[in-house]
Amino acid sequence: MNARQTSFLTLISGLLLLSAALLHGAGWPKGQQISLLIATAVAGAPIAFKAYRAILGKAFSIELLVTMAVIGALYLGEYVESAAVTFLFLFGAFLESRTLEKTRSSLKALIDMSPLEAIVLRNEVETRVPVGELAEGDHVVIRSGERVAVDGTVMKGRAAVNESPLTGEAVPVNKTIGDSVFSGTMIDNGYVEVLAKKVGEDTVFARMIELVEEAQESKSKTQKFLDRFARIYTPSAVLLSILVFLVTGKLDMAITFLVIACPGALVIGAPVSIVSGIGNGARHGVLIKGGEVMENLSRVDTVVFDKTGTLTRGRPTLREISSFNMDSNELLRLAAEAETVSEHHLGLTIVKEAARRNLPLSGKPDQAEVIKGSGIRVVTGGISVAVGNRNLMESEGIAVSTSAEEDASRLEKLGNTVVFVAVDGKLEGLLAIADEIRPEAGQAIRKLREAGVNRFIMLTGDNRHTAELVGRKLGMDEVHAGMLPDGKADFISKLKEQGYRVAMAGDGINDAPAIATADIGLAMGEGGTDIAMETADVVLMADRLDQFAHAYSLAKTTVRNMKQNTFFAVGTVALLLFGVLTGQVFLASGMFIHELSVLLVILNAVRLGRFNSKSLNKIGLMKRIQARE
Repeated sequence: MNARQTSFLTLISGLLLLSAALLHGAGWPKGQQISLLIATAVAGAPIAFKAYRAILGKAFSIELLVTMAVIGALYLGEYVESAAVTFLFLFGAFLESRTLEKTRSSLKALIDMSPLEAIVLRNEVETRVPVGELAEGDHVVIRSGERVAVDGTVMKGRAAVNESPLTGEAVPVNKTIGDSVFSGTMIDNGYVEVLAKKVGEDTVFARMIELVEEAQESKSKTQKFLDRFARIYTPSAVLLSILVFLVTGKLDMAITFLVIACPGALVIGAPVSIVSGIGNGARHGVLIKGGEVMENLSRVDTVVFDKTGTLTRGRPTLREISSFNMDSNELLRLAAEAETVSEHHLGLTIVKEAARRNLPLSGKPDQAEVIKGSGIRVVTGGISVAVGNRNLMESEGIAVSTSAEEDASRLEKLGNTVVFVAVDGKLEGLLAIADEIRPEAGQAIRKLREAGVNRFIMLTGDNRHTAELVGRKLGMDEVHAGMLPDGKADFISKLKEQGYRVAMAGDGINDAPAIATADIGLAMGEGGTDIAMETADVVLMADRLDQFAHAYSLAKTTVRNMKQNTFFAVGTVALLLFGVLTGQVFLASGMFIHELSVLLVILNAVRLGRFNSKSLNKIGLMKRIQARE
């Protein structure tokens, strides 16, 4: 039965109850009785049907308890109670479905933002086509007020783009030739022609919707425990109600006990909190992949960061070329030829600088091998080129002279990452590349520390000088440089063995093993690689570390909300059952309070939708006060 049918039957049942009250006031008891019986049948039929299906599945459900109670009430001639119980139960189901629908509104809003059509430039003619017909390589035209339908690169024009569907940031971002744009975002003003690189289900926006859908359907450990508990609790409630009848001899008390024992608020409390929390994250540009991830994130006490693209902007620039024997532009051209097959930030920087200097690139190399954490080795035009760090030079048996090492050390002390370039087995030069620290990184780390994270560590494949410079500026507890991907994963494994709850934040292919090893893997969405996003448990769509601080405190608040709901649900049932056994609570009034508890649990969970970063300061203040006490 869908939400519309539930609301219709609830309305009919409520009107019949109202008519029964009017007939009672008019002094027509028979009419009142008929109205109550019809109301019981209307509201009770779908409940009984669900109970029947549960029996076929060899399961005890809440609907089965209610059906048994209604049959008992009808047997006793308590028609007011039978009609009230079925109406209240159906009304509770209606409120539950409507509230869950509201908490999923963030997902619906995302889906509504998906563009259905796009204008494609084919043979210099603009043609409007369905999004499903777009292909990689298409030139897509987007004007003011239109949504971007592909992930791609701006080839022509300039525009201010609202990326809030992806990032949660409402301030438009200026895009010009060479910049990336993403599906689902909107052109506030301007005009651009975009070369499509990803279309349909491969776009970041489509993957975001898919991840949110999966996350909202997945269950937390608490939910799984409560599901198992309900399977045991429900038949136990039946046996206890029989025991109550045998001890007291009162069938009405046993039936009331049966209804009140229904764990409705207990069952709904955890999932509605999780759905609401995940929805809040999606609205703030944070994808949290499920309830179990939410719980694990709330327990994190140590955060490990990659440097390039995570703590830094991931938009490095080439600062200096130190060429030993060949022309500097030729050295840059050969390095760029090699890096055309790389996804690493440093490689892309080299390629972009070659393009900026209009250096001719012949295309993809004849042979290429990416050595994770070290660099790349290619053969292009019959020339062997190795581009990477010291580890690559050592593994290739390429000698680094004392003067070259001194030059590299000088550049590194200035905060540069040094890329070694060897041609045909001989070191020919150095490329000095620098990247800025993200402006929000320092504040995000302070907020995470206030919210409960005790230890911050940076692991990077970069040189020691640059790593320590960044670590000092951001207040890192530990900095480890020259780390290979396997070394990062091993380091995190050792932290976990020591009892730490570890989150790993990274963005590149070389970070994927460490992200997968950590208790919580976190990836940068906009600038991150596909494999890092797929491996991670949490994705920051705007590439902003303050979103991580929001996600961490949101997780803590969501778990606390689940605990509140569980405590309230159990407490309400316990008090009601005590009232039944002492003769203070009866069927209709008990059911009313029971359904009211369900509503209050839902409303408490809905509060998570309004959680925002301002709450972080409150959490930090509370922790400091507790520490002083």
